[in-house]
Amino acid sequence: VTGAWSGLLSLVIYAVGRLLGVPFEVMRPGSDSLQVVPWFLMLLAPLLAAVVGALLAAIMLGRHHARRIVFWAGTVIAVLSCASPLMQPDDVIWSTRIWLLIPHVITWFLVVPQIARIVGDSEPGMFAPEQ
Repeated sequence: VTGAWSGLLSLVIYAVGRLLGVPFEVMRPGSDSLQVVPWFLMLLAPLLAAVVGALLAAIMLGRHHARRIVFWAGTVIAVLSCASPLMQPDDVIWSTRIWLLIPHVITWFLVVPQIARIVGDSEPGMFAPEQ
């Protein structure tokens, strides 16, 4: 659910950026010219990231410190994902790079803490009665 919200909010950010004149032109791997980021990618990429993140986090179900591990692993992955817009060639203007970072932040903010909370609820002794 948070992945869907993240995708929708990212799509809104994309639309606002386009209205403000941000070109959203990037250099894709294997390409020699700038290409506009398609709108549907702004919707689907956060959703896909959330689904993959949830599947990976499922490995931690029932383990000690699962919440903390999933939160910090998700944070590291989110920070690493920011390399894609930041490491674009000089032809890509900074307004595009910055506007493309916003969906990464939105996705981290909505998805990572929620997945960490859900996985953390499975930690051994999490709901044990107090003695």
